[in-house]
Amino acid sequence: MRSMRKVLIVGGGSAGWMTAALLGKLFHGIYEIELVESEAIGTIGVGEATIPAIKKYNELLDLDENSFMRMTQGTFKLGIQFVDWWKKGESYIHGFGVIGQDWEWLRCHHYWLQANARGSARDLADYSINTAASLANKFMRARVDMSESPIGHIAHAFHFDASLYARFLRGFAEDRGVRRTEGKVTSVEMADNGNIAAIHLEGDRRIEADLFVDCTGFRGLLIEGALQTGYEDWSHWLPCDRAIAVPCARTEPLTPYTRSTARDGGWQWRIPLQHRTGNGHVFASRFVDEAEAERQLLDSLDGEQLAEPNRLRFQTGKRRKMWNRNCVAIGLSAGFLEPLESTSLHLIQAAAIRLVKLFPDLHFDQATIDEFNRQSDFEWERTRDFIILHYWATEREDSELWRHCRSMELPATLQRKIDLWRAHGRIFREDDELFAEESWIQVLIGQGIMPRAWDPLVAIKSDAEIDEFLGNIASTIDRCVQVMPAHGDYIQAVCRAEAA
Repeated sequence: MRSMRKVLIVGGGSAGWMTAALLGKLFHGIYEIELVESEAIGTIGVGEATIPAIKKYNELLDLDENSFMRMTQGTFKLGIQFVDWWKKGESYIHGFGVIGQDWEWLRCHHYWLQANARGSARDLADYSINTAASLANKFMRARVDMSESPIGHIAHAFHFDASLYARFLRGFAEDRGVRRTEGKVTSVEMADNGNIAAIHLEGDRRIEADLFVDCTGFRGLLIEGALQTGYEDWSHWLPCDRAIAVPCARTEPLTPYTRSTARDGGWQWRIPLQHRTGNGHVFASRFVDEAEAERQLLDSLDGEQLAEPNRLRFQTGKRRKMWNRNCVAIGLSAGFLEPLESTSLHLIQAAAIRLVKLFPDLHFDQATIDEFNRQSDFEWERTRDFIILHYWATEREDSELWRHCRSMELPATLQRKIDLWRAHGRIFREDDELFAEESWIQVLIGQGIMPRAWDPLVAIKSDAEIDEFLGNIASTIDRCVQVMPAHGDYIQAVCRAEAA
């Protein structure tokens, strides 16, 4: 083996420092790890909502969750509320965790479908501890000693200040040997074999390395600027290409969920933090102009505006190769999927962990690179399909965007999932795709895509047995939610941050 000597991460922000923290933790004393960033360039810094998978990343770093929450002004997240997506005036919550409980061969939702068709079922949200607690603004961590209770199955993620998160991870990484260099890249030096040899910084500085991690954001300074890898455009399925972000003062109650509200030309996010609320409007510039999109956002703030809007432009899609030669793209340099399901930080985390699992030596074996790209492509494409579902599964006809989305041709991978669901309410998680069956079930039902029938095995149970089964689940969850503390009270007790 010809071992790697040095890894150079080019770019900071969430992508750069998440990667640096993980590599610093795992490879300290084995490889030299350096990160180059420029204060003059700045970062996007609006990825403030997460999904439960981030807890795996935090565990790899051995982070104390309460300390992490205090340092990032964090709050807890049980799911995402989608308002006006199916039709105006309708909403549902995509909650993390389980729906009810399995009964013999079948998942709970099959019995719910049968009972709902008879008019004897409650709202689907009443059969999941995450969604029921969200609607009541309640929260507590899962009790591992209560595995027989819904309280033992609470699944949570986080909201936090992305800039504070990057600052926190920078300190963590530097404490574990990662060297930070301030500087702006002026050029990329190529080796005779087509690999990247070094980068040049202002002030006639040159930094060479064996492996380069491109975290330079949308520019893709290495993966695209130097290696000309190419980009796969998905805007024909996901037409939004602009975003405006602005913080406002915190309001009560402190909700344990992200809110996504569909607008005429896109959608608006609301993310509650301890010290403020994050807001943004993602929209398609061909359907609504920027001035109108900004007006809609500012008019809908539920607290005092705290800063000037931050305006972003993007093209949904991904690099044709996220690992090309001796360069790996992580974060926005790898591609962009709008943050409708809070996947931005997860895709960074997943890429960094994947790099660790497939870490190369100086041979840069092509089979290793190909496997990294295969896994990355699969994850991005299946995540893309889940986001497309939200746009396509709508009955809205009140604006040009929604008429376009209703009529668009879907990717074959998504169409196959929908067809299977429509037949008998069946959903299967494929390989290691990000979103589990429960996620697909809640979005499909929440946006009006109901199957023609349910699994035939439901007929083994009588209507009375099914009603009793579902009634016990809902009433048990009702009692659990009643004893849970309010989300704000729980944070006050266990992880309150100092005043900003």
